[in-house]
Amino acid sequence: MAGIRDLRVEIDGRSVVDGVTLGALPGKVTALVGASGSGKTTTGLALLGEFPRGARVTGDIRPAADGLVGYIPQHPAAVLNPARRVSALLTDIARAQVRHLPLGKRRAAARERVLRALADAQLPDAEALSRRYPHQLSGGQQQRVVLAQALLLGARVIVADEPTTGQDALTKSRVVDQLAAVAARGIAVVLLSHDLDVVRALADDVHVMRAGRVVESGPAQHLWLEPRHEWTRRLLDGQRELPRPEPATTAARPVLRIRDLTARHRDRAHGTTVVLRVPGLDLHTGECLAVVGRSGSGKTTLARCLAGLHRAHDGEILLDGTPLPRSLRDRSRAHLAAVQYVFQDARAAFDEHRPVLHQVARTATRLRGTDGRAARTEALTTLTRLGLTEDLVRRRPGRLSGGELQRAALARALLARPRVLVCDEITSGLDTVTRRGILDTLAALVRGHDDLSLVLITHDLGTAALAHRIAVLDAGELVEQGPAHRVLTEPSHPFTVSLMETTARLAARTGLSR
Repeated sequence: MAGIRDLRVEIDGRSVVDGVTLGALPGKVTALVGASGSGKTTTGLALLGEFPRGARVTGDIRPAADGLVGYIPQHPAAVLNPARRVSALLTDIARAQVRHLPLGKRRAAARERVLRALADAQLPDAEALSRRYPHQLSGGQQQRVVLAQALLLGARVIVADEPTTGQDALTKSRVVDQLAAVAARGIAVVLLSHDLDVVRALADDVHVMRAGRVVESGPAQHLWLEPRHEWTRRLLDGQRELPRPEPATTAARPVLRIRDLTARHRDRAHGTTVVLRVPGLDLHTGECLAVVGRSGSGKTTLARCLAGLHRAHDGEILLDGTPLPRSLRDRSRAHLAAVQYVFQDARAAFDEHRPVLHQVARTATRLRGTDGRAARTEALTTLTRLGLTEDLVRRRPGRLSGGELQRAALARALLARPRVLVCDEITSGLDTVTRRGILDTLAALVRGHDDLSLVLITHDLGTAALAHRIAVLDAGELVEQGPAHRVLTEPSHPFTVSLMETTARLAARTGLSR
């Protein structure tokens, strides 16, 4: 059995992990849950003997019997060589394992091992997939290629770090099946996740972390049914159903109209490809519209078209009846202020070298001509209203958590006084407590601003319940739209039905209700 005992990790005198004990049992799934920054990833990487640079480490680390631990990172593309095909990435490993065979048999034996590993990682059509480069694979496929590498190496422990972040219900279900199959082969799985539905469906044992410590642990079913620690109860409470929105006042003319939109991607190898078709979609003042669909369905492309970040499209996007220029560069300051975009990765959207307050205030100066002092005062007022203290926002972005930066990003967009706020998967990488706080904030924004409308891009049907109306995308096509309650309870399109059914099946696998 691999594991760690009384692990302590300090960086610059600050405790990142404090006294954690964890065992990885063959054939079992052990989950670490907690907020961003709670120490989950540092603990998981300790099983590989990996630690942050300059860390002071104490405690006992017991490696796997053969010393091999596989790691599936949250962003698998970062560990795949983009210049090599999948077959080449895996064949190098397989060749080392068949050196004992006669020279004439090595090539076929290595190929057989590669295809078997891809099949064990639940990658269909392995022969065709092995000829592709990593960038030609979806995030889920990249994840399974990394798993295939670990299986080829003979790893007896797999550490899966947030494997379902940003994934729709269908993809989540496949990830659950994939990791369950790994455990069924007698391999220990250590799951690091904020997604409690996935943890419920998979985990045998759960460790709840906060501020580097395990505050509660035990068998999964017992912990969910009878949580003892306040933080565990807060995590579970964060999953409670969102309140239905108040009816929006429908104006005679929508604030935003999409007509005959056809968006394309340009690729040197394949030329121009149509990736999105939206014949018609309206957004009314004071309304929240959720756009849902699988990864690659065109959700973000639609959002980027609205914000002027994707100019390769035909058709019209009308703001108050006036066509918006396709490119951000061609939009006036009034246009830029009217449609604001909040990115999924808030950390990447901030300059790491400047205080958050200054970056938020700059929006009022740049788009509304507000002088510097007044802009900082308005920025501080807005940030405070969103729950961020003055001390916090005078820091640089690296000293704020992911949830704090998302609130700062919302404040920055609000300082433009927009008509339309486009939020692209802004809760997908957050724990349930932080996610709930962000969603409550969005709901309050829509209620408190009669002239503000919200486009909520999400893969999560629970998040979509916040909206007045839902539009469903599948493979770049708008397949269904309508009132949120109707779409969520009586979907008419087969794809929407499949999303609802998969979500219900995933919930049923936990044996618990929310």
